[in-house]
This record gives sequence, structure tokens and C-alpha cells, in this order.
Amino acid sequence: MRRTIDILSAGELLMDFATADFAQTIEEGALFKRTPMGAPALLAIQMARLGNKAMLAATVGTDDMGKTLISYMKQMGVDASCVAQLEEPTTLILNTKSATESNIQVYRGADSMLSIRQFPFQSFEQIGVFHATCFALSKNPSQHVILQAAERAQRAGCIVSLDLNYTQKIFPDRIEAKKAVSEFARYKALIKLSAQDWRNLYEDTSPAPQAVIEHFLKIGAEGVCYISDEAFWVGNGQETHSLPFRNTSSPDTHTFMAGYLTARLDDKNLLDCAVAGRKMSEMQTSNADQVSREQIYSELEG
Repeated sequence: MRRTIDILSAGELLMDFATADFAQTIEEGALFKRTPMGAPALLAIQMARLGNKAMLAATVGTDDMGKTLISYMKQMGVDASCVAQLEEPTTLILNTKSATESNIQVYRGADSMLSIRQFPFQSFEQIGVFHATCFALSKNPSQHVILQAAERAQRAGCIVSLDLNYTQKIFPDRIEAKKAVSEFARYKALIKLSAQDWRNLYEDTSPAPQAVIEHFLKIGAEGVCYISDEAFWVGNGQETHSLPFRNTSSPDTHTFMAGYLTARLDDKNLLDCAVAGRKMSEMQTSNADQVSREQIYSELEG
């Protein structure tokens, strides 16, 4: 039986300014394109596109950027009632457009100021997925608040999920980052990460997908979604599946996760969740376009 709120996504909501053309450094950038960003926000948008009830918990400034971000989330069909506005400035990121890894400069402000008062703990029994990010775990008070929320979510029977979107510029202390990830994982979490995330945090340039999956299962995770350089990998300790990329472009990990989690909420098995996630990631549509479950389930048997 599905719950009233399909996903509560918590963490960074920010404004991203990316170079209009490919560049190696910020200095090389002449023109920058403004885009609402933040991994929790992007996942919430993708979940809403699939008809899920999506809610975001985040903090932005009382400035124009903050107002713009809240307005955008509402336009995308996301419940922004748990987004708070503070006197701190809205967090901004400058980054370079890159085929591999962007060069970023972060101007942190309100994003790390999550409060326990923003979370509807009395309603956690009505939430299907509680999702957070490594970015949001990088600084207190947000780290403490999210870990507390994850514990309560797990006790309430939610699927607890973490996007391991680690970069050293945002979370300089790798030891502290690993500790925070391990603490989150022990709430029987589902861990989603890319090969680049693994390289960034664990300084392993040639990760073996099975070893990556086993690492997180050993520290308490219930399941792992690992996007390697060639395929989508999913594992839960009982079974592991690999689905190769079918597009030449880099996969969108947020759309994959939205398809995967939607299938999980619909009680699909592990392989079907991965197939639905891959199908969602391959659909080249705008954020405003609605996507039906029939579309992402079109390749499932039965």
C-alpha cells in the first residue's frame, strides 16, 4: 500500500551558474547560464514528473534567488512547504561545463542551515522514501538534522536513500565524510553513487562494481545503485544485476533514481527497478514533461 507522500527529499537547493561553453577553469568562462540545482531538488522534480507526491526540505535565503528557487520548485509540481527562508544568502555555485568532471566554486550560504522543525516527523509513517545527499551531510547543523531524520524515517518504515554526491571542495575532510556516510548507511539505506563519486571519496581510480556494492552492504546499507562508466549496477546482498548503457551520452543519475524508486514504491523486484530506472534515464524530455509509469515499465515482463 502506497503512502500519502511518496518522497521527502532533503538537502541542498541552490542556484547553479555554469559556463555556456566547455571550459577547464572558471577563469575561462565568459558567459554563465543560471539553472536551479541541488541533487535533492532534482530528484524531487523527476519523481513529480512520474506522478509521485514529492516534497522537498531545504533552506534558501530571503533574497531574490531564494524566492526564485521556491517558485521554480512549485512550478515543477514539488511541495515546497518544508523549504525555509533565512537571512543567510542563498547558496550559489559557479562551475565549468565539462564532458567529465566540472570545476566548481561554491559560495555556501543558507543550504547548510536545515532545522529539525522543518521535518514533519509526525507524518513520517505516511512517507514512502526519505532521501538525502552527501552534500547536505557536509556541514552542521544540516548533517545532524539529516542523520536524526534518517533514523526516525527508518523507524517509521520509510525507504531511506542517500545520494553520495561527494566532492572535496564541498566536504574537505574525507575521514569525516566517510564517517557520515557510514552512519547514514546503517539505517538500512539505499546508496546511489557514480563511479566519479566513488573515486572522489575513496580515491580509488579503478573501482570494481561488485566491490563497491559489497563495501556499502558491509557498513549497513540495504541496497546499492552504482552507475559505473559503462553500466547501471544494482545489488542488495541477495542478487546483483548490471544493465549496460544504450545511449552514447552520459546517463542522468537523477532520472535513473526516480525511475528506480518509483518502481520500488510500486513493489517491483530489483531487476525491474533497474530496468525502469534505465528507461527513465534514456527519455530525453524536459523537466516540465510528465512521464507515465507505462513508459518506464514498457520493457518489463508481465
